[in-house]
Amino acid sequence: MMPRVVAQAFARNTAMVNRANAIWARNVLPGGEGWTSAFRAAEAAIARLVGCGADEIAIARSGADALQMLITNYKPLKAGDGVICCDLDYDTMIAAMRWLGTHKGAKVVEFAMPEPATTANILAAYEDVLKRTPEAKLLLVTQVSNKTGLVTPVREIVAMARARGVDTIVDAAHGVACLDFQLEDLGADFVGWSVHKWTSAPLGTGAMYVRKSRLPDIDIAFENRNFPDDDINTRIPSGTVNFAAVMTIPTAVDFHFAVGGAAKERHMRGLRDRWVNAVRELANVEICVPDDPARYCAITSFRLKGMTTDEAARRVQKRLFEVHRIHTIWRGGVRKGPVIRVTPGLFSTPADVDALAKALRAEQAMLL
Repeated sequence: MMPRVVAQAFARNTAMVNRANAIWARNVLPGGEGWTSAFRAAEAAIARLVGCGADEIAIARSGADALQMLITNYKPLKAGDGVICCDLDYDTMIAAMRWLGTHKGAKVVEFAMPEPATTANILAAYEDVLKRTPEAKLLLVTQVSNKTGLVTPVREIVAMARARGVDTIVDAAHGVACLDFQLEDLGADFVGWSVHKWTSAPLGTGAMYVRKSRLPDIDIAFENRNFPDDDINTRIPSGTVNFAAVMTIPTAVDFHFAVGGAAKERHMRGLRDRWVNAVRELANVEICVPDDPARYCAITSFRLKGMTTDEAARRVQKRLFEVHRIHTIWRGGVRKGPVIRVTPGLFSTPADVDALAKALRAEQAMLL
């Protein structure tokens, strides 16, 4: 959901693009006003948000778009090399890792994240899979799981992999602008994320980060020669994007800073803690992330007793919305079983999560 100031800017930008159209998009207006200057301003805004150089940022159509390009165009990979992912990674990214197996001859190794998770057993799981995959070359790590909300110790995992000669691609789609951090805190060379999620930019905006010294290790996307080879934008497919959406990114970033990253994270953590603490003693509700504040933020998923199939999870989601007007989303793909994800936003209130807790008290036995 876009804040009002961002939605208003998006509407103005859409009207401007519709009015000026090709003369603006082709950069023929006097004074240098045009798509190129707007595009570079958006790159600079994202770089300011995550604390890196603007020349290390490429704007994509989505976080998935950015991550797919990083994964499938990772140049050092050879046939027989190992690539590693886990059950809590985003399904589209798991599919991209599997693509490396079917199209590039990589050995795809998948493992299950421990549940219940702790910092120690998460690190042990990554250490174990790296030890038993000596041919590993590439590791996918998700900063915040879209399935359960688990926050992984990315920096430690990246360092562990690097010590074994393994590169890491980080999916930060639910981390950037939700957690208050800078990319350098992760220690990773390759990161992709969605700008339309927690930064609240318009839909259809994502970003790719490649550490400048590592750019040669990501191949040019589909021979994109619209920029010099040493420009990160060659690593994104060419083609028309939503001009107005990209133009609105600086407004979204300004709004994020006006609220404050720490204040934003504190608000969403508080809402999460409020509903989790309210249902913690319910016998039929299982919270799927640990209580360690380092291992969660806004997102937390739960299971109801008896919710062992995707169809059962769908029923829970449907009932929470139709009876209680509580919007949640079920997620499959977790080795231990499907979950119901709860995601308070910046705009959510204590009353919203209190309503969720009340609904769970009423429905906790619905599958028994």
